[in-house]
Amino acid sequence: MEASAATDVDKTDADLIIVLFGDTSSVESGTKNILINQDEHTEFSSKLYDLCGRHIYVINLIGLRDIKEITLDKGINAFLLLISYGHHVSQYKSGLQWLEKTFGRGAIYYLMTVLTHNSGEKYEDAFKDLKVCDSFVEKRYHTCTRSMSVSEEIAELLLKIQAMESDSNPSCFTGLICGGNKEQNKDLEPESVGHNLMESSVVKKKQTGEEVQKSAAEREDPAIELSEENHNDNAAMKTVGTSAKSSGQNGEKSQKDLDKIVQNSQHQRETQTLLTRLQLQDEYPRKMSPGKFLQVGPPLKLHQDTSEKDLAYSFLHRLIMLDYRARYIPVEQDSLNVTCSKPVLDSDGNDSDESDLESFMSAGVGTNQPSQTHVHPMDVQMAVFHCSDNFLRQIMITKLSQCQYALPLLVPDPFTAEIECPLWAFRQITKTWKVTKGDSQATMKNIPICKAETPLVSFFRLGSLSVSKSQLMNSLINDRHSTFFHRHCPGSTKTRLLLDGVAEITWYCPAGKPGDAFNNCIAFCNLHGDAVMIEKQRDILMEKSSVNVVMVPNLQKDDGSRKIISALWKSKKPLICLLVDDDGAVESRKGKYKMGLKARNQADVSVELKRIIQGLLSSEDPSILKTTFQLETMMENSEIKVDESDNACQNGKSAAVTITNLFQNRDVSSIKDDFLSYQGHLWLKWCKANKELHHLTGNIENDKSKKERELTRIRGQQCDISCSELMRLFTKNLFILPPKDKEYFLKWTQILTDALSADCISSILQSYDNKWSEVMALRNNHDKSKHLEKMETELELLSKKLQSATFGLEHIFREMGQIYEAHKTKHGDNKSGNWCSYPKLAADLLISGHPLELLDGDAGHVPLRWISSVFDEVIRKLGDLKVFVLSVLGLQSSGKSTMMNSMFGLQFAVSAGRCTKGAFMQLVKMTEEVKKDIKFDYLLVVDTEGLRALELESTTLQHDNELATFVVGVGNMTLINIFGENPAEMQDILQIVVQASMRMKKIRLSPSCVFVHQNVTDVAAAEKNMDGRRRLQEKLDQMTQLAAKEEDCSSNCFGDVITFNIETDVKYFAQLWEGSPPMAPPNPGYSESIQELKAHILSKASASNGISLSHLKVHIQDLWDALLNENFVFSFKNTQEIAEYRKLEAEYGNWTWAIRDNLLTIENQLYNRIENGDLNQLESSSISTETSKAYEEIEEAMIRYFEEEKNKETLVQWRGRFECKLKEFHDEQVGTVKRKLDGVIRQKSARKMMDDMKTEFENKLLQKSKDIAQNFKNKSKEEAELQQAFNTDWKIWVNELTKNTKPLEDIELDNDLFVILKEIGMEEKLIKECKESGTYKDISKTDKYVDYINILKKEDLNETSGKPQSDETENNVTNKQTKSTNVKNVWKAVLKQYFKTPKASSVDQIQIKQIIDIVAKESVDTIKKKPVATRGYQSTYLHEMVHFIKENVAMLESELKYAFVKKFTVDLVLYVFDLVKSWLLESQQKFKLDNDALCYLESRKMHYYNIFQICCKGSSSVVVLGELICEKLRPSIAEAAYTKTALALARDMKCNVPAFSGNRLNLEKHVLRSLAEREEFEEFIVYFQNPREQIEAFITAEVQRYIDTGHNKAEIILQQNVEDIYTVVSQALCTATEKVKIQRGDINAWLSELSLLMKDQLKFDSASFKDFSDIHDFDFLSKETDEKLKSVKEQISSFSVHEMKKSRETPEQILIDQLCRCCWVKCPFCSAVCTNTLEDHSPDDHSVPFHRSCSLSGMYHANTRVMYINFCTSDVSSDRTFLPNRESKRAFPYKEYRKAGPEFKSWRITPDESKLPYWKWVVCRFRSNLEKYYGLKFEGLGKIPENWKEIRKEEAIKSLDEMCQ
Repeated sequence: MEASAATDVDKTDADLIIVLFGDTSSVESGTKNILINQDEHTEFSSKLYDLCGRHIYVINLIGLRDIKEITLDKGINAFLLLISYGHHVSQYKSGLQWLEKTFGRGAIYYLMTVLTHNSGEKYEDAFKDLKVCDSFVEKRYHTCTRSMSVSEEIAELLLKIQAMESDSNPSCFTGLICGGNKEQNKDLEPESVGHNLMESSVVKKKQTGEEVQKSAAEREDPAIELSEENHNDNAAMKTVGTSAKSSGQNGEKSQKDLDKIVQNSQHQRETQTLLTRLQLQDEYPRKMSPGKFLQVGPPLKLHQDTSEKDLAYSFLHRLIMLDYRARYIPVEQDSLNVTCSKPVLDSDGNDSDESDLESFMSAGVGTNQPSQTHVHPMDVQMAVFHCSDNFLRQIMITKLSQCQYALPLLVPDPFTAEIECPLWAFRQITKTWKVTKGDSQATMKNIPICKAETPLVSFFRLGSLSVSKSQLMNSLINDRHSTFFHRHCPGSTKTRLLLDGVAEITWYCPAGKPGDAFNNCIAFCNLHGDAVMIEKQRDILMEKSSVNVVMVPNLQKDDGSRKIISALWKSKKPLICLLVDDDGAVESRKGKYKMGLKARNQADVSVELKRIIQGLLSSEDPSILKTTFQLETMMENSEIKVDESDNACQNGKSAAVTITNLFQNRDVSSIKDDFLSYQGHLWLKWCKANKELHHLTGNIENDKSKKERELTRIRGQQCDISCSELMRLFTKNLFILPPKDKEYFLKWTQILTDALSADCISSILQSYDNKWSEVMALRNNHDKSKHLEKMETELELLSKKLQSATFGLEHIFREMGQIYEAHKTKHGDNKSGNWCSYPKLAADLLISGHPLELLDGDAGHVPLRWISSVFDEVIRKLGDLKVFVLSVLGLQSSGKSTMMNSMFGLQFAVSAGRCTKGAFMQLVKMTEEVKKDIKFDYLLVVDTEGLRALELESTTLQHDNELATFVVGVGNMTLINIFGENPAEMQDILQIVVQASMRMKKIRLSPSCVFVHQNVTDVAAAEKNMDGRRRLQEKLDQMTQLAAKEEDCSSNCFGDVITFNIETDVKYFAQLWEGSPPMAPPNPGYSESIQELKAHILSKASASNGISLSHLKVHIQDLWDALLNENFVFSFKNTQEIAEYRKLEAEYGNWTWAIRDNLLTIENQLYNRIENGDLNQLESSSISTETSKAYEEIEEAMIRYFEEEKNKETLVQWRGRFECKLKEFHDEQVGTVKRKLDGVIRQKSARKMMDDMKTEFENKLLQKSKDIAQNFKNKSKEEAELQQAFNTDWKIWVNELTKNTKPLEDIELDNDLFVILKEIGMEEKLIKECKESGTYKDISKTDKYVDYINILKKEDLNETSGKPQSDETENNVTNKQTKSTNVKNVWKAVLKQYFKTPKASSVDQIQIKQIIDIVAKESVDTIKKKPVATRGYQSTYLHEMVHFIKENVAMLESELKYAFVKKFTVDLVLYVFDLVKSWLLESQQKFKLDNDALCYLESRKMHYYNIFQICCKGSSSVVVLGELICEKLRPSIAEAAYTKTALALARDMKCNVPAFSGNRLNLEKHVLRSLAEREEFEEFIVYFQNPREQIEAFITAEVQRYIDTGHNKAEIILQQNVEDIYTVVSQALCTATEKVKIQRGDINAWLSELSLLMKDQLKFDSASFKDFSDIHDFDFLSKETDEKLKSVKEQISSFSVHEMKKSRETPEQILIDQLCRCCWVKCPFCSAVCTNTLEDHSPDDHSVPFHRSCSLSGMYHANTRVMYINFCTSDVSSDRTFLPNRESKRAFPYKEYRKAGPEFKSWRITPDESKLPYWKWVVCRFRSNLEKYYGLKFEGLGKIPENWKEIRKEEAIKSLDEMCQ
């Protein structure tokens, strides 16, 4: 529809004007509609006023297609396009076209899209559809219901409109825009330049100023109506706002102003086109942030042309890496519009020579002008500037300054022409120069440029000139570098868009040398463009300048120029007029100079101009006004918009200034002491104590306890310090400030603190320089007075003050870390207080690109808790991503930080007059393009302080070695930075690097390194580079050989110890500066070298997997813990590797369990086949075949684990070994099964005769029972009569059956033992005495063995009496009664005295006890392996046992210094015999039952009586056979069921019992937990002396507990197994019956088939059933047997532990075999058992995570009765020594314990500073027990530290979990 009349709006007091347009279906009009009322197109909404308190004027154009005109006194704030869900895309596009057609493209900038929907309708997908549409802006999108009746939705819409109003500039649409005229629209800019580029309120059609003025004058109304040329019915609508009024309303606008408007419009369109060409249209205004550029992208191709669309990004990247050629990037032409000159066609003949000559000599050059010119280099720079946010601008300006380029001081906005001064961008620039006055010494100044007060010399161009003003200025500042871009620079074009009106500034900084152009710092400012036209900037600069320099053609013609010069002439400020077209000489009058340039060369002009400027600035003439310029004063000018006026910047500054105000009137060197107390002397004291804790001497554990208490006390003192006002304010701001304000706050804090340090350092350096000069003068005069000493002392104090004067943001962050560490130590996980959130704050900053201190440079310490918590927070925010750690190492001030900053755009401190101290890390994100070729997400750069620091001269060697080891160890790659070609300096750093690299190799870390040789002259000479590489290789190899001797390593060349290629891993860098600082720009060759190095790093990194953040966190801790100890290699503990190995051990346990489980199942099947007679020979291959499928699945699982596990790079080192171990385990288990089954086959063969006899007996007894039963058949007899009759006949049958067999005799074990003892030389009397006394029963429990001692051995007697003594002395005592008795008594006394010493009362007695236990256990195990139950007892078994005991006694005698009497051997034999006697008797009884005919028959009596009873009742043969079958199956079913139950219980416990479901270490932890909970000292002693026995006992107890408390689980499993077996038998009965019926077989066939079907499940011999040929009803037989089986099933289904123990396998034995098949080697110091799951884990060392106090093993201090309480983990970090054994005469340092012998060499004992509370609690809990048991005391050197006694049992048990993580 059409509007019938113009809509007249007269509401001039509206706060907000909104235009609604769109389809009518998008809204429901009505009384509830808050935005519009029904049937009204224009309204002043009272509802909206009630909602938000603003007068909102709504113009409703919904559904209207053509509008004549709207008259407004105010501009439109928002156009609301209403679109309905479902038609949203089409309505959006049509609405956009309508808006552009009606109001012009400028209106799109004020567009808000509103999607309407029905209530409850899902509309979320609409956003995705609209997002791809042109001009759609996410933040200008809103959704609401179609009724528009929800106040919350409308309120939110109004807030978005308000935000749009704030963002827009101007805030409302006031444009004079053409509408429906298509011809006029042709003149509009055709290209879309993006939704965020602002259209100006100007006329877009080609129209002269006169036409516009005339058209405006024809009307009194401010609105202008423009009709279409074709006079169609559609009216053109124009809106003229308030800006139009001011520009010339009612025909008052001048021609000049209108021309300017048209010119500005054209300029804006061209600017938009420029931004589009540079692909920056989406970045304007100020949308580019540092995060977009400070990422690691692919290296730039410096020598290739860059496409126009990449020009801006290439410029920024090259600028960041200090390549001043960023302005001169060659561009490849993407457009055909940019063309070269026309080619000239060659002529074939001579006839045309004349015409060609005429053409050649023609008046002009035939040009083919391109329709589009090259982009001006400065347009690229300024476009990037306009599109950058304040933080990126700051980086950009800082880099431009470093490149010695002029910086934009006054910048007009390309769309609003508003003048801006980017003061914030200058804030990080600090300039250094030297001031000279006459012949006096130069004074150095180092000042932030914003605060520097310097003269300002400004240059202006008035009119058009043939001479370049910028080029002339360059000659004044640096004639070899284009500080200001000028017309003759590469890439310059005649057209430039963004430079005119820009005022650039630079500073000349003298070096204090005679060749300086000026003797003080001077600012030079250059206003680009014609100053006549650029009034505002010109006036600002002229006001600020100290000297004004104007360049004009002459002073005669140009009235505009004359007016400006006249004003300058009247000013008191100096003026220099440079007349380009005049050739006059220099004229001077009261500070006013005039100089002609015509016919003069630039060099002469430059010299003269320098003289004039220097003279003016140094003049003492009072008539000349002398002023200085300071950047900060730009904020005072109201005509300039200063970027620092931004609210966020002001908020950040205000917060930072509040902090720095605290430092007023304070010496900078005291700030840290006053405000950062946590990192002061207490932190230094803590670090010192912590390092001493790793280098203990004297009473180790007590000293260690004191140090630990001191560390806790210091942390407590830190916590007692109230948080300083500085830290309170700083952390408060970090918590409460919005992100942008917070970023400003941090920057301001850094800027202001750096300024403080710079001022202080500059002052101190000046004082130091003066003092040093005085000292040198006295020394040269050979003055040795006290005055010299005083001066030297003062010089030293200045040196210390200089070191403490550095104060910056890093120190505040360090304080945060210390506050956190102190409170975390004291309060643990009690998270109350702001300190808990500090790691989160630091993590946010690290992620956003801020450096974080890794190593405290002042204390030389890594705050591990702080770093670990920060990494945890980073992981929580980003995930456990992988990073590539790049570290850098080099001498002090060798340019490490500058190199890293240039390469990656980092922010490591290189300013404020200080070098890096400690180590800092910074996260840099990898771009998506780079991530395609690498395996990590971030680069973590670690920058370090320089080696060979002069301030650390006293400790520099140790400090450098520690730092180098840490830096090389933490990095995946290390850059070794060498500065210059000084061989001595090179040798210093190479020696440190080689040493560190060798240490990395020995702890199996494999970082790579790249040597960067900086500041090398003649770097392009390939021959010299080749020679340099050769010399470097030789030097590295030489250093490696020297270091190899020191580190005890066999390496001959550097390539043996670290990944290094001499051809590719050595880079030569040109010097950084192209000339002499401070005015020298960076060397372009340096930037090229940076790019080459970056490309090389990324190339090498692509082959690396990086390291996860969690792994890195642990790795840093491991490195630092090891560095704190002197022996780094032996102290290093790779926690991450250990954790991965433990996980692998657990997986290995699962794999081996699967193999064992499978083979046990197969063993049961094969066992039944053997027993059933179906298998008489067994090969290993057949067993392997049976298990092949399961083994292949296990192998596949192992392969998947190694290839798919997250940390597969770490696991790969063990893959081959574990694959071999798994194969060995499989083969071993197969061999074990074969041996066991071979034994079964042999036993079956051995008892074949007896089995045949049993079968014969069975058949005869069956027949006799049936026969006698016939006599009683169908006769009524009492039970007693039947039993009497059976018993009578039974005796006859037994006598008859056994008349030809010999009964087995009972064994006499005591007699056999007596005979054996006599045979080995023991007297009968002695044997009887020992047996009668019974003392042998307590031989393992006694603590006095003196009665068993005979005499010192021969060699010891020789030392004392010089007389040999033989073992026969005691036997011949009667011949020399008196003498022998005396000698014996003497030695007895000696021995008693000897046994009172700790040497015998502890170590020897323990050794004797251990031998007794070992001998007893091995003897019992050996006896129990004998086949007594199957083959019977043999006296040789006791022979073997006695001889084994005797051999062990002899071995013990050889180790001790005394011999044993025979009584000891006899008692030991009797003791062991007592242990095995009962087992032998039981086994023999079982053998007798199975092999003695009489015994066997008696055992079967009841069975046959039952058959007799059945037959007496007249039962058929079927019933009898059924009973026999069930009776035969009963023991087999029970055995099979319990065997399966045992395996199922073991399987269930292996999975579900925590102690059994992990690796060996996990089992150890649960054993120790159990011991602590039970608190039985005897069990601890067993664990100390025989840990395997205790662990086996623990497994047995756990199994029993599981069965007892498992809620009948064992019975349920048994019942299920019985049911499964019953099902098998029942199925076999049916199958056998069906098959025999089909085949018409007999009972024998049925029995054979039944046996065959059950051969794998049960033992069933069908040959024992005869004389049942009368059975033909197999169905009845099957049914009868099945019924009886049910009874058997019920009987067996009740679980019995006794029956379980009789089964072939028990759950505890299965688990013991699985879990105890591991390493059992004991620590040579504390006897802790190695916890490696692999039994043979070579080449890995033995290790245990929880070594224990040596007192628990009975160790003592030599020649005392005092316990040795130290932990060996403490000893190995001390300076103590030890004797490997009592015979050893050489003492070894604990630090070199590996050299003490093979048993020591195979152990890895790392210094462990954990508190190990478990064993300390054990020592305290059983103190008296231990003293009594070992006969020693905890006193003196062995006194238990007091803090041990504070440990509670719960804490001790909890520590087990921590130690096993």
